Amino acid sequence: MTATQDAPRDYQALRTAIAGRAGDLPRRLAQVAAYALEFPDEIAFGTVASIAASAEVQPSALVRFSHALGYQGFSELQEVFRSRLRERVLNYDERLAQLRDHGIAGSKSGLVLDGFLEASERSIASFREKLDHAAIDRAVDVLAGAEIIYLIGLRRSFPIASYLSYAMGKLGVRSILVDGVAGMGSEQASFITPKDAALAISFAPYASETVALTGAARTRGAKIVTITDSLMSPIAAPADVMIEVAEANFEGFRSLATTMAVAMTLAVAVAGRRSER
Repeated sequence: MTATQDAPRDYQALRTAIAGRAGDLPRRLAQVAAYALEFPDEIAFGTVASIAASAEVQPSALVRFSHALGYQGFSELQEVFRSRLRERVLNYDERLAQLRDHGIAGSKSGLVLDGFLEASERSIASFREKLDHAAIDRAVDVLAGAEIIYLIGLRRSFPIASYLSYAMGKLGVRSILVDGVAGMGSEQASFITPKDAALAISFAPYASETVALTGAARTRGAKIVTITDSLMSPIAAPADVMIEVAEANFEGFRSLATTMAVAMTLAVAVAGRRSER
């Protein structure tokens, strides 16, 4: 058996494929799918025998699972899981060490700037290729129809949420920035009603506060628009509209260029839509 052209070649695409197929797989293969999503490191480094034992299936189930996703065999599937570890998010000490190893940190600032500019360019080019115009339009529809837009984006996403608060204020769009100051995020979100919408922003590793607040907004009946990096993101499932943005990085530091462009688009488009009414 040869692999099909549709077999996912990167980890995020593989996760999406597994999630999309899980409900249609036979029971044992669905068991493998659930194990793979929960324990990706084990899939990356384990043997067929050890993984099968941990997943409580026969080794042949791993091969059948691989074939079901379009791979020639389990080793080909396993390589995609290993690629995830090579591309994993580095912590800040590791990122700075990587910069030093390349002779960049502290000096040659022009090279650093060039690296970040190149990452931003790659992010924008990639987004253009995969841009879902319909999703942008649906997001504008949801936000323009809301009485109040609650802006949820903490940690790395906070600059985007705070910009949206500023821009919407200037454009006359009623919004509330859920900033969590003094640990009051849940109290801020407690005023959300079914007439409102929440715009939530988060990327791996996902801010737990953003995930919780997005869930709270969903529970309170608000429409949800999310900007995130994967269909498997914890803020993707509760969303009425998801805009997928996968930012490129330079030495482990990820760009926000595309996310900011999307935020600016939403703010201006929502204001424009409201002015048409």
